[in-house]
Amino acid sequence: MNTYEESKKRIGYFKDLIENKGGYKHLEKKEKSVGGLFRFVWYETPSDINQESNDGGGLPDYKISRGSQDKTIIEFKLASNSQLRRNLKEQVSIYQKASDAKNAFTVIVYFDKAELNRVNKILKELDLEQSPDIILIDARADNKPTGSRA
Repeated sequence: MNTYEESKKRIGYFKDLIENKGGYKHLEKKEKSVGGLFRFVWYETPSDINQESNDGGGLPDYKISRGSQDKTIIEFKLASNSQLRRNLKEQVSIYQKASDAKNAFTVIVYFDKAELNRVNKILKELDLEQSPDIILIDARADNKPTGSRA
C-alpha cells in the first residue's frame, strides 16, 4: 500500500466516524478543528505524518510520506469557506508542486443542505464532480436519526 491508498483508506474511516458513528457531534465549524481531529486516525503506520509542513508553497493540512518518492497531500476545507472555488482550482496543486507530491486529496466537510448544494455547484462548474480525489463528508445533524426514532 502506498501513501495515496493509505490516505484514501484513512479518509474513508474518518468519513464513517463523522457520518455514521456520531463524530459529527464533536466537530466545530473550523477547518483547523476538523483537520486536527483527522490526526487521530493515523496509528500503526509506516508513513510519516506531517501537519502544516511548509515546503515553500504554503501550509497543506497534511503531507503523508514514505520517503521522497511517495507523498500525498491532504487538505481539509469547510463547504462554507468563501474561497472554496479558488482553493479547489489552485491551492492543492501548488502544495503538490512544492512538496513533490504526486497525489492529493481535498476533503470538504458540510454542515447543512445549503452548503452541500453550494459545493456541488462549485464542483460542477470546475468539472470536478467525478474526481476521486475530492471527498465530501456529511456533518449534518438533521439527517442522522437515532435507532429509537428510525
